[in-house]
Amino acid sequence: MSTREFKNLITDVPGISVGNKASKKLRSGVTVILPDKASIASVDIRGGGSGTRDTELLGLDGTVEKVDAIVLSGGSAFGLDAAGGVMAYLRNSNRGIAIGSVRVPIVPQAILFDLENYPAKPWHNRTPYWKLGFDAASSTSKTFSLGNVGAGLGAKAGSIKGGLGSSSFFIKELGLTVGALVAVNSAGNVLYPKTPAFYAWDTELNNEFGGVHPPKDINKETVQLPKNSSLGQNTTLAVIGTDAKLTKSQARRLAIIAQDGIGRAIRPAHTPLDGDTVFTMATGRQNLEDPIRDLSLLGGYASNSLSRAIARAVYEARSINNIPAYSDLK
Repeated sequence: MSTREFKNLITDVPGISVGNKASKKLRSGVTVILPDKASIASVDIRGGGSGTRDTELLGLDGTVEKVDAIVLSGGSAFGLDAAGGVMAYLRNSNRGIAIGSVRVPIVPQAILFDLENYPAKPWHNRTPYWKLGFDAASSTSKTFSLGNVGAGLGAKAGSIKGGLGSSSFFIKELGLTVGALVAVNSAGNVLYPKTPAFYAWDTELNNEFGGVHPPKDINKETVQLPKNSSLGQNTTLAVIGTDAKLTKSQARRLAIIAQDGIGRAIRPAHTPLDGDTVFTMATGRQNLEDPIRDLSLLGGYASNSLSRAIARAVYEARSINNIPAYSDLK
């Protein structure tokens, strides 16, 4: 077993820290995932309404292989300014890919829609997301709260309050750690209809989201969507972190496998209404002994971890804007 103390957060992965900043006035925020050094990364996008920045460079035909940070943000397209703030922080720290005599930090980002949390025009010229990004990158830590935090502050999961979630797992067989961080703002629901049971209930460890099992007589085929759902207002944004040493191609495959964690925890997922995006980040501390088998197992645990993180995001969230939280349903 690992002798490290695990916090059930993505930061249990050696080499990864997380920073969160939010505006209570806007009811929106930013989450930054920061590796100790530039790390191999990739992405898999399956939602029909994604909003991203610099994700093309993570494709297998992209020349750049490593990133200096990954950003998740509220604010819809306005929130894409957050990556600029993170880049400024990294530039001040002399981080980034060397191009000639300068360094350019590589900071992919994905955003979610939460603009209706504050319907009045909240700014005049520059959006607040640049500063939120800078401040989040400046305050990264190995510990952080869940629920109404960072990019999850203004999130909604189907008909109840969404939020920021995380989980981790040490894979004893492989000697590897995998973790997930997610901002849940989904069109689909995370609970079996008319019950407090999470779709992800069978992945739960140590009652991390209440230990509630679905009733035996539940109709498991029912799928529901809020009647007021509209294009561009929903998404689930996730980052899978691992200390495995991966190639860019392997990181891409890990993201693909991990996407199943969204489908198991949210129903329906990957809809035209969502922008479901899964990043992967590999800090490269541990080799894979069997590249094919070990990557497959790592992906399975990543999927489990993402499902757990999604449920934890909702379980830890609290009501805002009259949107009921999970804790209000009991």
